[in-house]
Amino acid sequence: MSNTGKKQNVKKQKSVKKSNNRIGFLLFSVVIFLVILVSTVFNDVVQIYNNKKNTKELKEKYVELLEEEDSLNNEVIKLQDPEYVDRYAREKYLYTLDGEKILMIINDEEDKNNSDES
Repeated sequence: MSNTGKKQNVKKQKSVKKSNNRIGFLLFSVVIFLVILVSTVFNDVVQIYNNKKNTKELKEKYVELLEEEDSLNNEVIKLQDPEYVDRYAREKYLYTLDGEKILMIINDEEDKNNSDES
């Protein structure tokens, strides 16, 4: 072969190596892009799942708070009635009017059951 044939052959080999390097780099870039894409999609799916779970928990908490609000509103209405307040104070805090005495009846069976449970 002549020098020009060898030079053309070497140029072709260099061109093929450059082409292979470019294809390799492109393939590597595509793989990295796919890994990043899959990772991002996976993180988004996990976040959506967690958000749905939190939404469900918050809705349950909201329902509980609404029920508690209703209960407290009912208690406020009851506490505006003087007769209810008197009865509540007598039962809960053993409040008495002047001259009244409190009698407490102790049931022995209940005391035994309560002490057995403790």
